Amino acid sequence: MMQMGREDYHTHYWPKLERAINQLLTYPTGKYPPISFEEMYSCVYKCVCKQLADRLHADLFAFISQHLHQVSGQLQNLEGTDYIEAYNAAMNLYIQAVGLIVKIFTYMDRFYVESKLKTDLQSELLQLFITDMVDPHIGKLIPVMQEAQSRPFSVSPPVMANLVKGLHSLQPELANMAPVVFARFIPNILPPMIEADLPVHAAESRYIQEQLLRQGFTRGDQSRKRPGEDISQVVPQHSSEDNHNSIRPDDL
Repeated sequence: MMQMGREDYHTHYWPKLERAINQLLTYPTGKYPPISFEEMYSCVYKCVCKQLADRLHADLFAFISQHLHQVSGQLQNLEGTDYIEAYNAAMNLYIQAVGLIVKIFTYMDRFYVESKLKTDLQSELLQLFITDMVDPHIGKLIPVMQEAQSRPFSVSPPVMANLVKGLHSLQPELANMAPVVFARFIPNILPPMIEADLPVHAAESRYIQEQLLRQGFTRGDQSRKRPGEDISQVVPQHSSEDNHNSIRPDDL
């Protein structure tokens, strides 16, 4: 019966699961061909009941790791903003797929991963992304993100925010490699500003304003003053009676 179970696994159960996993890893939500989650859950259930959870777990991780290596190789050929946007898209797609894969493999997660391996499937799959996609790329990704930040709007702010937040959720310690980049979107990354930091902050603000002006942005109206208008015509003038009726420090 065990031998028959393994034959069924290779010819029937795993091929179905493999196709479904590939679709989830490749297509965004709603873009992949219809998948019967009930059927996929049933395949996992039968594999676990036939004592094939260890094989199922190994095949799942081997397949996903192979997929991530392919994606990683494609990303290595990109540069600049294209690299950032493609990496962000790959990260989003993978995290989206993880949520659905965990649902399909709930039975294996509960009765093998949690009970025997003392962890959970979601943590394992996210760690796989760290190993295969974050660790090999972070040395290139961080400098590209720093360069993009020095050129405002070269990367869409939502894309940069999503990428920073995603990386931080996976590995919070990555913020130590580029605290200024992460501090833009993650609170409490940098220590509180002290008086000595004000000149640097002011210089950075001026630099950003200059860059925006060069890109065609204009300064907003800093006051209600009209051209040729004296400041005294803008600021309301109080009569002596108004001054008499106003609150003086001595009255407090």
